[in-house]
Amino acid sequence: MYQILVCDDEADIVSALKIYLTSEGYGVLEAHNGKEAVEIVREKEVHLVLLDIMMPELDGISAMIKIRQISNIPVLLLTAKSEDTDKILGLNVGADDYITKPFNPVEVLARVKSNLRRYTELGSAIHNESVLQVGSIVLDNESKSVQVDGEPVALTPTEYDILHLLMKNPGKVFSSADIYNIIRGDNPYGVDNTIAVHIRHLREKLEINPAEPRYLKVVWGQGYKIEKAVRT
Repeated sequence: MYQILVCDDEADIVSALKIYLTSEGYGVLEAHNGKEAVEIVREKEVHLVLLDIMMPELDGISAMIKIRQISNIPVLLLTAKSEDTDKILGLNVGADDYITKPFNPVEVLARVKSNLRRYTELGSAIHNESVLQVGSIVLDNESKSVQVDGEPVALTPTEYDILHLLMKNPGKVFSSADIYNIIRGDNPYGVDNTIAVHIRHLREKLEINPAEPRYLKVVWGQGYKIEKAVRT
């Protein structure tokens, strides 16, 4: 049974999410501030986190940073419509996606299932080859690992999926909508900003100089690609 951690300082929201999730067979752990969430992730088996941004003691962004220091499990932020800046910040520090309040239960369950599937399978239904290499970047789909110049690089599940898609199709340009639809199966509003943040984060982890990337390229007005051949 997958264990979902629901963290929100509003008890009604936690209760509602627990009802939706348990009805689908998930186990639910509860937290009401960021500090509790981090402690639970550290001490218990958690497969996915639903994390509110605005909370007492430790806010969701700060909790996100601490969670990423100890785990790469999927984290979905629960945000208000007015928290656009926080959404981008959350993606920058390692969140996989966000769900805007008031949320639709069907959307919540779909996002949870999608992220759990990607976390446990990491795109195996789309990609068959085990090892992909572009320049000094090596991705091993069996061990779910990425190395640059022989050094391991820690990626979130979403970052891994984007890199895997691009490395599987070197030179091919994918729009933000294409990328999101392939790895998530939907195309919500604001997808351009979401993918742009993940691409920027990948550059920071993979490129020597993220401002002048050798691998992850923008094709203005069209999308993103990874170069077919890069001199190392």
